[in-house]
Amino acid sequence: MSNETHQKAFGKYATLSALLGEKTALGLMPDHREFSVITGKVGSMDLKKVISSVETAAKRNELINPDIYRETHALYHAIIEAAEGVTRGKLSVGEVMRTVGLSFSVVRGYPYEDQHEGEWLAVCFYGTIGAPIKGKEHETLGLGINHI
Repeated sequence: MSNETHQKAFGKYATLSALLGEKTALGLMPDHREFSVITGKVGSMDLKKVISSVETAAKRNELINPDIYRETHALYHAIIEAAEGVTRGKLSVGEVMRTVGLSFSVVRGYPYEDQHEGEWLAVCFYGTIGAPIKGKEHETLGLGINHI
């Protein structure tokens, strides 16, 4: 028995979906068709609004079941991990006079060949972060992956 784990590029697919949109990402990675994807946009100086926007989109689009704790918990941790990438590990935005404008994706599925590994969620943010003044921002990217 091999200890090798075979998996699809789950995070890459989430990243391409946030960068280019679901349709283009699927065109580039057609073998990822079985994954469920949602995309959206959010901008704020309040990180709580960013988190709640992604959670709301996932619930409204039935990507997660809000009545199942492990699903909301997994989503929360994937969002936080992705947000840490955006904010360079410091989970604050408005408190330090920064704002974000982000596209996001949430991907759900079985990235491992062995279905016993279970379902996973990936959250990706792509956009800008900077001072709340037009032209005073730079690109940013964050990815979070968590098992359900």
